[in-house]
Amino acid sequence: MSPVQQSVLAAGEAGEHRPLIISLFAVFVVATLGITVWAGRQTKSAADFYAGGRQFSAFQNGLAVSGDYMSAASFLGIAGAIALFGYDGFLYSIGFLVAWLVALLLVAEPLRNSGRYTMGDVLAYRMRQRPVRTAAGTSTIVVSIFYLLAQMAGAGVLVSLLLGITSDAGKVAIVALVGILMIVYVSIGGMKGTTWVQMVKAVLLISGTILITFLVLLKFNFNISDLLGTAAERSGKGDAFLEPGLQYGATGTSKLDFISLGIALVLGTAGLPHILIRFYTVPTAQAARKSVIWAIGIIGGFYLMTIALGFGAAALIDQKEITDSNPSGNTAAPLLALHIGGVDSAWGAVLLATISAVAFATILAVVAGLTLASSSSFAHDIYANVIRKGQATDKEEMKAARWATVFIGIVSIALGALARDLNVAGLVALAFAVAASANLPTILYSLFWKRFTTQGALWSIYGGLIVAVGLVLFSPVVSGDPKAMFPGVDFHWFPLKNPGIISIPFGFLMGWLGTVLSKEEPDTGKYAELEVRSLTGTGAH
Repeated sequence: MSPVQQSVLAAGEAGEHRPLIISLFAVFVVATLGITVWAGRQTKSAADFYAGGRQFSAFQNGLAVSGDYMSAASFLGIAGAIALFGYDGFLYSIGFLVAWLVALLLVAEPLRNSGRYTMGDVLAYRMRQRPVRTAAGTSTIVVSIFYLLAQMAGAGVLVSLLLGITSDAGKVAIVALVGILMIVYVSIGGMKGTTWVQMVKAVLLISGTILITFLVLLKFNFNISDLLGTAAERSGKGDAFLEPGLQYGATGTSKLDFISLGIALVLGTAGLPHILIRFYTVPTAQAARKSVIWAIGIIGGFYLMTIALGFGAAALIDQKEITDSNPSGNTAAPLLALHIGGVDSAWGAVLLATISAVAFATILAVVAGLTLASSSSFAHDIYANVIRKGQATDKEEMKAARWATVFIGIVSIALGALARDLNVAGLVALAFAVAASANLPTILYSLFWKRFTTQGALWSIYGGLIVAVGLVLFSPVVSGDPKAMFPGVDFHWFPLKNPGIISIPFGFLMGWLGTVLSKEEPDTGKYAELEVRSLTGTGAH
């Protein structure tokens, strides 16, 4: 029996292990649904639904931010990228972590002071409400859907591995199941339920990663050089596996792709809607800043451990087994758990089931946060302030948010089914590029540039959004590549897999150009108010 057949057997087709796997999943799902129902009973107002009543401490929010940020891309995608490409795969870990410094230094505190529930609140403070809220809502929904693609793809791959499902129809059904759970979590629990689920998930993920890291290092007598050497040898690439260039160095285009990816990762976090709304759940700006510091510590520790996950998978599992299970390596971490415990042993099955349940928890928590961000933006920015012109009641706003949740869930299920064979870390990098192109320039200009106008904001958001999404549609991610969304056709003309190197500067340029060409006089009085408020918290909600 081949290693792949053994893995699939232990992962799901052996009847003796399947009840254990299903039980662990059921325990988590039932527990988190219980938390959601409990939180839902305490969600009485819009402030409860959108911001959890602003009752979370800095540590609690830091833990929840970590849970929101350490997605399927972090756990499944990065481990897979390192297992297949060594050093180049680890660059994702560095980029995701460094990005937090931008969020801490530039965005966290001013944003908490300036807004109420969404990014649109900050923009609308000194500009014309209806156009900028429409733009902010549109951008938030598009970025969230890109990010949701990655989580859905990760869920499909993970549960398929566990239950031994190989048919495309089965994988699509799994994606649909995750989408339905996501809709239930957000509709019932709002921000309170989502935050508690993210906190529980963060503890589970860190604990599971520490366990696997310890067992991998134990296997190599805590000799990291031995681990890296074995990984390089088993990879079939030799020393090149531990050096830059295996994935992003073969051609000039791939080097450019790496620069594009790096820019998107470092700048994208500060523009991600589901991260931005977390700053509104704490009572003060000081707590927002402290929660980011807690998040950096927790996330930093996790990303250091991805070295053990990725290189451990490369050292202990045959490369063909990893790619046969999933072409982009998304199952490397669960397969590593199986191999450490023993492919034919009950301990291996227990480890596989535990780590996979943790990964599934990761996906559910992140999709809940993303869906909440996009449905909140639709309900608060577009429905309440554009369609109803500020006349909607809290009850009507929350009802609109729940309907938006259902719609976004359906769209995510449809697109996630198409993206199931793409590397989830790469998919998340696309969301980072779109966020950094459309959201980040507008947020920074609004907070720090006195002359910035409504036209500048609209040009920045729509310009960055259209160029980023347009380049992705005509890139190898969508067509013209064996691992593309549509591998059978080729209509790509943009050579890079990540558009950040072009779309991010374009977003900043359009914001500047729209402002200098605008005939509108900026409201300097409002800017002065915003400046005082963003820096001191005076008048903050």
